[in-house]
Amino acid sequence: MSDKPSTTLPATVEKIIKSPSPSEPEKVQIAVEGADNLYRELRIENTLIDENGEKVSLKQGAEVEVTIEAEPDATTPQP
Repeated sequence: MSDKPSTTLPATVEKIIKSPSPSEPEKVQIAVEGADNLYRELRIENTLIDENGEKVSLKQGAEVEVTIEAEPDATTPQP
């Protein structure tokens, strides 16, 4: 567990975006639940590292979690 303030939101892999050229990596579009409609999609490279250090890719429809964390000095207390 990190000492940094954080939040984790559920998300779903909406689609796999094939690379237009071999020099560019495949991307994945992830829809974050609880985010505003116009800002809920993230697009990232579709490369993760498993527990054995091997590269793996997400599948369409996969349930994932998106975690946001910040340094303590980058936050303010809420009233």
